[in-house]
Amino acid sequence: MNPARILSSRAGRIAFWAVAVLITLTLVLTLAAVWTVRRAFPQHDGALRLPGLTASVTVYRDDHGIPQIYATTAEDLFRAQGYLHAQDRFWEMDFRRHVTGGRLAELFGESQLETDIYLRTMGWRRVAEQEWDILGSSTKRYLQVYADGVNAWLDEHDGGRASLEYAVLGLQNSDYEIEAWHPVDSLAWLKAMAWDLRGNMGDEIARAALLAEGLTRQQVEDLYPAYPFDRNTPIVTEGDIVAGAFDQEAAASPHPDDDADPGATETAGAGGGAVTARPIDTVVSTTGAAAARTVTALSGGLSRLPTLLGAGRGIGSNSWVIDGDLTDTGKPILANDPHLGPTMPGIWYQNGLHCECEFDVAGFSFSGLPGVVIGHNSRIAWGFTNLNPDVTDLYLERVNGDRVQVDGEWQPLETRSETIKVAGGEDVTITVRASGHGPLLSDASAELRDIGLAPPVDPAGSPAPVAATPQPAPGATNNDDRQDGYAIALSWTALRPGRTADAIFALNTAQDWTEFRAAAAMFEVPAQNLIYADTDGTIGYQAPGLVPVRGEGDGRWMAPGWDSSYDWQGFIPFEELPSAIDPPAGYLVTANQAVIGPSYPHMLTSDWSYGYRSQRINELIESAKDAGKITVADVQTMQFDNRNGFAPTLVPAVEAALDAADVSSLTRAAADLWENWDHQQPAEGEADTDEGRSSAAAAYYNAVWRHLLLETLDELPEDRRSDGNDQAYEVVRGLLGQPDSPWWDRTGTEVVEGRDDILRAAAEAAAGELARDQGDQPAEWRWGRMHTLTVRNQSFGTSGMGLVEWLFNADPVAVSGGGAIVNATGWNAAAGYEVNAVPSMRMIVDLADLDASRWIQLTGNSGHAFHRNYDDQLELWRTGETLPMRWERATIEAGAAQTLTLKP
Repeated sequence: MNPARILSSRAGRIAFWAVAVLITLTLVLTLAAVWTVRRAFPQHDGALRLPGLTASVTVYRDDHGIPQIYATTAEDLFRAQGYLHAQDRFWEMDFRRHVTGGRLAELFGESQLETDIYLRTMGWRRVAEQEWDILGSSTKRYLQVYADGVNAWLDEHDGGRASLEYAVLGLQNSDYEIEAWHPVDSLAWLKAMAWDLRGNMGDEIARAALLAEGLTRQQVEDLYPAYPFDRNTPIVTEGDIVAGAFDQEAAASPHPDDDADPGATETAGAGGGAVTARPIDTVVSTTGAAAARTVTALSGGLSRLPTLLGAGRGIGSNSWVIDGDLTDTGKPILANDPHLGPTMPGIWYQNGLHCECEFDVAGFSFSGLPGVVIGHNSRIAWGFTNLNPDVTDLYLERVNGDRVQVDGEWQPLETRSETIKVAGGEDVTITVRASGHGPLLSDASAELRDIGLAPPVDPAGSPAPVAATPQPAPGATNNDDRQDGYAIALSWTALRPGRTADAIFALNTAQDWTEFRAAAAMFEVPAQNLIYADTDGTIGYQAPGLVPVRGEGDGRWMAPGWDSSYDWQGFIPFEELPSAIDPPAGYLVTANQAVIGPSYPHMLTSDWSYGYRSQRINELIESAKDAGKITVADVQTMQFDNRNGFAPTLVPAVEAALDAADVSSLTRAAADLWENWDHQQPAEGEADTDEGRSSAAAAYYNAVWRHLLLETLDELPEDRRSDGNDQAYEVVRGLLGQPDSPWWDRTGTEVVEGRDDILRAAAEAAAGELARDQGDQPAEWRWGRMHTLTVRNQSFGTSGMGLVEWLFNADPVAVSGGGAIVNATGWNAAAGYEVNAVPSMRMIVDLADLDASRWIQLTGNSGHAFHRNYDDQLELWRTGETLPMRWERATIEAGAAQTLTLKP
């Protein structure tokens, strides 16, 4: 057909111009979108002015956008760090401070009001303001110049010029204006970190909820087995408290409780000594429908709070340090990989901070906080894992109006007003109340405020089948719509002003073990396991943090606030917390396992991770030691180890059950995948390769595991199903030796099932699921097709708007590993196989040659969507690779892709 003839007709001309207009409009919109995205990209090359500097600062960035800052003074150094954090991550910083300040409704409107009320009730920002007054003068100065650097960047950037997120926010909240950064904004972030790493509060709520929802005390205890000290080694294997200080060479001795009641029961300390727990009839019992609603409401409300780092039993960390006697260089090697929630951008920001002063340090920082949190300087290296002590307690309080009962007397509650601004709506004013134990969390929820109408306990502390509202005290009145009766208060160490910010700068400049411990003594919350190595060859471990000493009770169950004998009596002195230096084994491993054995006289917690990761790391180090001297490459391989530690126990039990009865041919073929399986869980692998066979076997194993938990623990309410982590390993390990345990019997069936019935049912269900999803050829199944990671933007990543999520989220990727595995890509068996916890970064420090150190983070250093450094580390991270962690200035300059000069 002749195009000229088409265009000569009127209809043809109209069609031509319509197409031309459409193409032009598409091009204009595309260019506008590109301009909108790119106008927030920061300048990383050339020269910029930074007011307040005393001299020029040079910033070298490598191909991955990792800056190394060189300054003359400490003040110039942290001013520049604030400027760079703002350049690359300001939306993240702004979002974080709105979370910590209970100000999310200012950004997103009324939908975030309940979240803000919870956060204002706890008062994170308020505590941070109190901390400012007790910090050292140098810390205050560094925080202030850091804020000045952030604000210098803000003076030239607003709205969409600051970050793409602001352009999207403007579509629903056009009135939002960015405010200046304040030093307290940095301190408040430490409260969010402490909240996500707060220890066993979730377990405490879960135990109370399970009791309230109909399980017996014994059934709940069955779900929380004791730590297996006979199989999994604690961090510190020797030592005791002598003359008020922990001595790692002292022989451990029993520490009986001289005040124990003859009728009391004893709970294993599991890294905290044996603790006397009162019989259940004198402790607050939360049975009854009213209490079930109360605890469920509390759990639901708290679960909706943003998890900036991640939370839950799947959240943990690995770290270990190996003495130079075992390494190829003759100096220590230190490794760390904190396991946190996956976020876009990643939680960490890599940088080096160098000046002609006391600061010469490199490692991982948090945007919004000056200094380095995990890393090394020229003399020492350090790493963190979560100590996970019990630092939170929930108290059931008797209240009348604004009074609380303590030992039969009425005392005034502390009260304050908070005003919450709501985008697109009216301001909301709330009254926050606190007892001597802490803020009343039950005031944060209308559902929880109704607790006074049907209190869960009677005055003696035993279950109350009916409401029993106490008579008001003289002069007491109801406050707002709150009901007289009972409330729930939170005691938490992070609600006490502390000096953790001082500790960060002290760690950055510490030169030896003594200075390192002095810094650790100030690291109060969150309580972390700290590992250490130095260039002289010393390795060590220190447990820091505020850990409460309780009167009655062991912190595992909600306590009666009206009985002061359950109050905290103080905190474990720092000098009595476990530590170790240059242990005989030649290495130290921390992976959230028990810190020390049950003879230790203080209660740390009974809710440890159960030691599967730590024991595997011990095995890997021993194996590498036997094979020769250990290298950085060996340690990198260890960090990406994908072996499932429970598979050797479960697989034989399933196979025996299958051999005892007829099952489908598909299930038989699936079980054959386990023949000669090495229990590794790679994501992928070609057919007829060891990796491919392992991936197929892992896919089937994990499907069996998930269905086994759903079938076995069907007594649990749907919102309390097991997540499948190492707590579940220990539960099922115990049940495998009890073939007729009532736990095996499914609810709702007329027959009584035993162990083998359930094992076969799980195997059949798993084979059917995988055949449906991946085809009926078991050899073609792959773990990574089920076990996927989608790294989502923290603020807009779950907005429900496809285009917005596409802008900010990474594409799904297949990953190796699994829960309670060294390569800890956690997943929730109750929900599916998608990854919900990851090694947020990996770091290996070579103390013989700091330039030979390695690091990687989950996504990338940039917080700007579509920037080349937004997710440029994800594929390397996914496949177990790392980047050089450059240290020497000559090496840094040689590897620089961009150089920026900041001028006064």
